[in-house]
Amino acid sequence: MTFRPKFITFDCHGTMIKFDMAGAARDHYGHMLSAEQMDIFIENFSAYRLDEVLGAWKPYAEIVYNALERTCKRNNIAFDPKIAEDIYNRVPTWGPHPDVPAGLAKIGDKIPLVALTNSMNEQIPHNIARLGTPIAHVFTAESAGAYKPQMQAFEYMFDQLNCGPEDILHVSSSFRYDLMTAHDLGIRNKVWVNRGHEPANPYYGYTEIADVSGLAAVVGL
Repeated sequence: MTFRPKFITFDCHGTMIKFDMAGAARDHYGHMLSAEQMDIFIENFSAYRLDEVLGAWKPYAEIVYNALERTCKRNNIAFDPKIAEDIYNRVPTWGPHPDVPAGLAKIGDKIPLVALTNSMNEQIPHNIARLGTPIAHVFTAESAGAYKPQMQAFEYMFDQLNCGPEDILHVSSSFRYDLMTAHDLGIRNKVWVNRGHEPANPYYGYTEIADVSGLAAVVGL
């Protein structure tokens, strides 16, 4: 695929930012669980976070709190609200994957870059500042009143950019949060950054890259 979009839109946490919920969970629970049990705990925590964002919007601190509480219950571990607070407070401290700053620098002065993020307005500037390349627009779940994978988040972005699905190239490492919804909304031009979060799913129609350094070639730069 070679497509020169009006905007390149990105998932932020996981795709550009090293979203280390797994590491945070290991820090707090690794001494309580075997390696196998810890892997299960992390899978459960991820699944419950996804489940929590599918309902009515609520602050991300509640997403983390509820998901962690449910994960602890499922794994027969006492839940401590202070741990949920600590994990939430780590989010704005996380920086980009190593490939991201140079990859974005190849395209940032030629095509406007947009972040569509399941983040809070007060948190995301700290993550964005670490990317090294200006992001023209940052749209949060808080402003949209909905988290991805809900369509409302994408529709809010379209309205703010005054564009349609045909005008963008959407980039994500996640099918479940981004690329499946993008497909359903008619976003034909999609890039999957294969960071190992999820298996390939060719049905959804995308160009696969190993990391963001490969994005420039996708748009002919």
